[in-house]
Amino acid sequence: MASAAKAKIRSRAASPARARRKSGAAPPVATLPAYAGAARAALSTLLSLGNAGAAQFAARFFKTGKGQYGEGDRFLGIRMPVLRSVARDFRDAGLEVALPLLKSGWHEVRAVGLMLLVRLYQRGDETTRKKIYQLYLKSTRLINSWDLVDLSAEHIVGAWLADKPGERKRVLSRLARSKSLWERRIAILATFHFIKQGDYAETLRIAKILLNDDEDLIQKAVGWMLREVGKRVGEDREESFLKRHYRQMPRTMLRYAIERFAEPKRKRYLTGLV
Repeated sequence: MASAAKAKIRSRAASPARARRKSGAAPPVATLPAYAGAARAALSTLLSLGNAGAAQFAARFFKTGKGQYGEGDRFLGIRMPVLRSVARDFRDAGLEVALPLLKSGWHEVRAVGLMLLVRLYQRGDETTRKKIYQLYLKSTRLINSWDLVDLSAEHIVGAWLADKPGERKRVLSRLARSKSLWERRIAILATFHFIKQGDYAETLRIAKILLNDDEDLIQKAVGWMLREVGKRVGEDREESFLKRHYRQMPRTMLRYAIERFAEPKRKRYLTGLV
């Protein structure tokens, strides 16, 4: 499976390879750690797809400078569609592949590890799902960027907690009050699973906890989830929350929340006339 997958992915990677030749840039240098079997094959495939120019752009885009939210993160320079393609080609891999990838120092390798974890969760029995959920919560230091949270939190944390109201409230409250930016984002993004089922109460509860969060990435996430409540459940449900709290909200959060409103209504919220 591994050799066939590598050949398939290389054919899809023609554009990044041509870009490297055109620019004269070499792909990022990396060595294979002590991975075995399919995990080693997956990592080798990803390392072969790197693009130095794209990696430099990603490092700037994901704010990896000193003191920024992504400080120290490393990128290979692989676009998301290609990462999803790699994950599909290793879709039969188990935890023995997903977990080593999640522990990688490369951002894109961790992303593929999370994609595999989501697939394993969705296909697993109750015991497997519980194990993956618990592993996820123990690994939040590795899920350390907004894109990594967004591609996984609703599908693992949200899915596990959907029919467990007591555990849901306890776990999401703890995450929402965490000092970790990423755990707080996991808390609100996990509720996307509930919103899609028409259940928005937990979103509003977590949004209230995060109402005065100073982090831009939390403000955007909360505003986004409130907007999804309006889109998928009903604008009146979203407004029931906004009318009580919009004057306290950071401007970024409010702007994201009201993005889909008609322009006259948006203006009333922005000028405090609701």
